[in-house]
Amino acid sequence: MLRYVLRRIVMLIAICFIISVGSFYLIHLLPGNITTVIEGPGASPENQAKLYKLLGLNKPIYQQYFVWIGNVLRGNLGTSFISQTSVASTIRAALPIDLEIMFLSQILAFATAIPIAMRSARKPDGWLDRTFSAGSFTLLSVPTFIVIVLMVLFISVKLGVPHTGPSSYVSFSQDWIGNLESLALPAVALAIGSFVVYYRVLRSDLIATLQEEFITMARSKGLSQRRIMWRHAFRPSSVALLGAAGVNIGGLLASGFVVQYLLNIPGLGYTLISAINMSDYLLVQGIVLVVSVGVVLINFIFDFIINIVDPRISRE
Repeated sequence: MLRYVLRRIVMLIAICFIISVGSFYLIHLLPGNITTVIEGPGASPENQAKLYKLLGLNKPIYQQYFVWIGNVLRGNLGTSFISQTSVASTIRAALPIDLEIMFLSQILAFATAIPIAMRSARKPDGWLDRTFSAGSFTLLSVPTFIVIVLMVLFISVKLGVPHTGPSSYVSFSQDWIGNLESLALPAVALAIGSFVVYYRVLRSDLIATLQEEFITMARSKGLSQRRIMWRHAFRPSSVALLGAAGVNIGGLLASGFVVQYLLNIPGLGYTLISAINMSDYLLVQGIVLVVSVGVVLINFIFDFIINIVDPRISRE
């Protein structure tokens, strides 16, 4: 177990290093000149050269990287040239919104996918199983941005439910009920895609697990179907579910970014797209770094949880 964890930590550090290199070089691959962004297109070549030297861009690129990564490790992601605010403070203000949306969406997805998958697995190819299987295929084919647009048109525009339309975000500190109302639509939209993945993965594993000999033994003892599902079948069937959740939660960031931009929710997605439109290179670089490292950490945590659920993985 200890060797498994240490090996994963070393791999985590290596991946984070690769991500940092990629994030750093990202700013050098973007089109345009950063000095032109700061001083404007009418800046003289002499002023641009002075600014280039002041920013340390005249040094070899590997030296620039070591200076930058040293600042990052101290929590300094730089200062935005557009807004003149700290990149770290901007990310700290937006990140809780993303975390709240992800948390709410995953609570909804797990709370619906697990019991429905259990009911479907009891009678494969029954009317309930066929209904939810067909419905999951339909939902899987609809992009998240289409779902959120339809929800806004029906719930916000037609029904007039407050705090559900674009630009209606309410902060948690201002009004926690209004905050939940304003994040309900994006949470549900993201939960739909997660539900489909979790339902299909868990259903398939439960059907296979219910054919095992230890399940037959449990039935022979007269245990109820509910007890068999929760005490004997769910744990061995949850390994693939946890693996899918680790990958899916990382992928939620991309879908969440689009939803945030459509609804003008000031999370990382809205901030990132706005920064790209304004050529705010340092803010783009900081958000890409934080999000990438966050996805790696999420997968590391789920790998650790999977190892606890099924310790045989660390011995393989």
